[in-house]
Amino acid sequence: MLASHVQDYIVRLTLATHPEGQWALPITNRYVRWGASPRGSQALALAAKIRALLEGRYNVSFQDVRRVYLPAMRHRIIVNFEAQAEQIEPDSVLRELLEKVEENAE
Repeated sequence: MLASHVQDYIVRLTLATHPEGQWALPITNRYVRWGASPRGSQALALAAKIRALLEGRYNVSFQDVRRVYLPAMRHRIIVNFEAQAEQIEPDSVLRELLEKVEENAE
């Protein structure tokens, strides 16, 4: 089980990959064609749990989520033609989302 604030962060990180969505950032709207599905959130949560267990902890931290975000999500978004033309990789988009999505919702 995840703490509600960590779970909320995972959901917001996933929703930030959806163009024109409530949590979308300008980079998402500009370069993403398809965002991650709900299974992306599930994969991110499971990977973060495993990360915490590998470090000997039973609680999942924001840091655990950030550490597994790229491997869990890079194949779950599809960039648009503009991104391809400008050689923008999914990792570039995801890194910016990771930097700008706040850990705590306001």
